[in-house]
Amino acid sequence: MTDDPETERLTTQQAAERLGVKPETVYAYVSRGLLRRHRSGHGRGSTFDAAEVDGLSRRSGRRSAPVGPQHAPLVTGVTLIEDDRCYYRGVDSSALALRHGYEEVAHWLWTGELVPGTRFDAPAGQVAAARAAVEALPATGTAEDRLHAATVAASAGDPLRSDLTPATVHATARALVATLVEAHPLVGPPPPDGAPLAARLWPRLTARPASDAGLRALDAALVLLLDHDMAVSTLAARVAATARAHPYAVTLAGLGALDGPLHGAAAAPAHRMVREALERDATGDGAAAVVGARLREGARVPGVGHLLYTGDDPRATTLFALLEDVPGAGPAVGAARRIVAAAGRHRPTFGNVDLALAALSVGCGMQSEAGQVVFAVARTSGWVAHALEEYAEPAMRLRPSGRYRGPRPPRPVP
Repeated sequence: MTDDPETERLTTQQAAERLGVKPETVYAYVSRGLLRRHRSGHGRGSTFDAAEVDGLSRRSGRRSAPVGPQHAPLVTGVTLIEDDRCYYRGVDSSALALRHGYEEVAHWLWTGELVPGTRFDAPAGQVAAARAAVEALPATGTAEDRLHAATVAASAGDPLRSDLTPATVHATARALVATLVEAHPLVGPPPPDGAPLAARLWPRLTARPASDAGLRALDAALVLLLDHDMAVSTLAARVAATARAHPYAVTLAGLGALDGPLHGAAAAPAHRMVREALERDATGDGAAAVVGARLREGARVPGVGHLLYTGDDPRATTLFALLEDVPGAGPAVGAARRIVAAAGRHRPTFGNVDLALAALSVGCGMQSEAGQVVFAVARTSGWVAHALEEYAEPAMRLRPSGRYRGPRPPRPVP
């Protein structure tokens, strides 16, 4: 988005000074929808509407902007997004994805302890109950419906679910994440006993046998999607946790917000777009055709651009690089890159992690909902990390007061 030359623009630093906050807090306001940022005229960096910044400052009644009931940004030690990088507890998430498996990183995010070879397993009875719940869904059930059903079934069978001591929460989360994977029916060759989570998830997404490079890419995708600061689903999960909801209920709160087309469900439209671009390539420029079709319909181009990044989405950059080595994924990666080029013909843009997930799912013969399943399984551990933070805070602190805009009482009974 370009800047309006008739509007006073502020740099991130200027906006922070005017609001009396740190620059990273300005981006926290952006992620919560309190401020809109625009790409600078040079294509990098952000600018802000001075009037909008001043209005936010006035609404707070002081030199900081209200966010939630604390009238301050929600403080977290889990994830920082800064300078087009994503960090988990100060460590670059892309570096973690290239060096460690998902289960290792999730356990480290919860406990601060990195245990090589960590595996998430679930009791057989819990998995059986979740599978039965999933199988009972009608044929019209979606991936989100299956995840909800599996979570509810796992919760119903856990009499200790309300034990919020950290060690119990860790054990609950490990079993829940494993259950979310194993509740899905197998469509490919079963994995060996003791296989890591990514290897157990793969044959539930595609009938194609897993390659080493494919498993590395899927495992890395799980790590890269583990958390992303205060995304709407994470905020929903924290609100549930502040009321001392157990981890299953926290996960259900996160899943409910994740199901929006602008959040976790964005991967499916990106999958369909990449697949359509490949199908059209036989008769012409498929990427330009699918991008043009969406623009004519007045729809956004899925998988392109991101609210929190000004240059590239580092998660997508990492995943695209890994996909270069995955057998059969080359055409899908090429189609995704051509889509970005077509969408950015008249303005700078980049592919985000939804597009990289689409290249993974299309290139590996996965179903269109595979990206959403990967997203949800990965992010469940992130929601638990935030819940653990929230359990250590005073209960019910995330209880905002509404600003009433209706007619003033007293009014007659209708």
